[in-house]
Amino acid sequence: MSKKEKTTKKKKIVEMTETEQNERKMSDGVITKRLLKYLMPYIWYFVLALVLMIFAIFGDIILPVLLGGAIDLLQTPDASLTKIIILMIVALMITLIYAVTEYSQTMILQKTGQKILMQIREDVFWKIENFSTAQVNQNPIGRLVTRVTNDTNALNDLYTNVFVNLIRNVFTILFIIVIMLVVDVKMALITLSLMPLVGLSSFFFHRYSRKAHRRVRHSVSRLNAFLSENLSGMKITQVFNQEKKKHNEFRERNNEWKNSSLRSILLFAIFRPSIYVLFILTSMLVLYFSSKQIVDSNYTIKVSTLVIFYNYAGMLFNPIQQLAESFNALQAGFASSERIFEILDYPDDIVDNPDAIELEEIKGDIEFQHVWFSYEPNEWILKDVSFKVNTKETVAFVGATGSGKTTILSLIVRNYDIQKGRILIDGIDIKKIKLSSLRSKIGQMLQDVFLFSGTIASNISLNDETVTMDEIKQACEYVNASKFIEKLPNQYEEEVRERGNNFSSGQRQLLSFARTILHKPSILILDEATANIDTETEVLIQDSLKKMMNIGTMLIVAHRLSTIQHADKIYVLRLGKIIESGTHQELIAKGGHYKELYELQSQKQKMQIPKNNNHH
Repeated sequence: MSKKEKTTKKKKIVEMTETEQNERKMSDGVITKRLLKYLMPYIWYFVLALVLMIFAIFGDIILPVLLGGAIDLLQTPDASLTKIIILMIVALMITLIYAVTEYSQTMILQKTGQKILMQIREDVFWKIENFSTAQVNQNPIGRLVTRVTNDTNALNDLYTNVFVNLIRNVFTILFIIVIMLVVDVKMALITLSLMPLVGLSSFFFHRYSRKAHRRVRHSVSRLNAFLSENLSGMKITQVFNQEKKKHNEFRERNNEWKNSSLRSILLFAIFRPSIYVLFILTSMLVLYFSSKQIVDSNYTIKVSTLVIFYNYAGMLFNPIQQLAESFNALQAGFASSERIFEILDYPDDIVDNPDAIELEEIKGDIEFQHVWFSYEPNEWILKDVSFKVNTKETVAFVGATGSGKTTILSLIVRNYDIQKGRILIDGIDIKKIKLSSLRSKIGQMLQDVFLFSGTIASNISLNDETVTMDEIKQACEYVNASKFIEKLPNQYEEEVRERGNNFSSGQRQLLSFARTILHKPSILILDEATANIDTETEVLIQDSLKKMMNIGTMLIVAHRLSTIQHADKIYVLRLGKIIESGTHQELIAKGGHYKELYELQSQKQKMQIPKNNNHH
């Protein structure tokens, strides 16, 4: 199979997987059960809210009965203004009770709902934080951001409004039906005669609205992922003059969101008016049969009864319309819940063994024993790699792009797990060491330094309040970062903009050195840390590296071979295998692959572009 065919096949698999995830069905019962788990710690608050809600419902639906009683009272011979006033006072008291209970239950639900949402956001963020490198690479950042923000916000209505409103509306409907049956059975049956049509409409709406909301959430996620990627890569877009193309791609995703939203709106736009039409038909039936009895001189129905049933017909369909809105919000919430639980259900790639141990300290002995590793099945990146690094030795790995240098460093901190062989630290298999313990003893300095928004001090200490300013300054002085920091207007309190773009590559690298040294690692890892720096800063960094070699075991992946000449040992990799090893002088003397690389770089450094003195 050709490379192109493999790429096409892989692309189809990815697209198919996304479609399957989009169409994946988790039953309403399963979603509800999982959402209720978050509710259980606050169950008594919800019970209190429901009790208050029942009082509010009763106060609301009893008013038509009082109105009917007032009408009956006016038709009796002993009618008096005093009795009417008493009824009005009772109605006013009931209204006040309704207002107080409604306010109380709303506040209880909102406060409790926000606590639950905070817990869900923390759970999702914690899960994402513990993703392996492979899992992070498989999920666009925008999609993960959507899970933590948009999708959790969609659950706000579920806990604060939807669930309770569903219960409220069901209780309201039941109370109204019971009161109507008590007042007049025949008129109650006439009023309820169109309920089967309402149930049928609700069934079809419920069935199709969930699919529509799933498409909306998928469209939002795709758009956020696109924005996250393209805003981060805006410079590349502008350099290659791709603005128009990217705008078209954005328009395509934006249009997808619009169309999926319109489909969802169309369903609701059809459902709500259909419920209203059924309400009008029910009101006409009530008026027709009651008027017919009066016209036929049967007089089996009182005027007060007609007023009560006309009011209850309106009150009956109002919660039914609200149920429609609740179903709409419920499907939006369930669609978001499905996506949140999809993240929470991700199997952990890198986990602690049940018998994993905590290490008090690490000396720094590292050994690879016949290690095989691949990112994709049977596409080996490392092939039977074995080497040993003694405590406080400085070892460098060199080789062409794709030879496996960076992979070796990633495996030591268990960003990935190997398929064959063993990796030992101080004679202990790293799979038997707790991840947190292992990584806390290893300091990593990468080519692409990430700085957080804040200050220089907060970036070096990583907002650890136990770290003092003196310790920060000592670390910066040790790695020569203090030389440029103390020239800044605010020195250690200087603002760091997004991704540290107000500092040069070399300055950011020195800050990363200080950050690493401050946390006192036993093993230091440098992955192309000196690749993209200016000559002036390189002198400072070289001096810093010499100092850091005294701290612990140091592993270096170097682009510039001139920076690793003082390493205790250099391993040369090619196509996933170690082909040479030794000191700089030993490898040069061997006249092998390393010497070729070194001489090639030396020639490039000596080459200068000639000045063009020709005049035209």
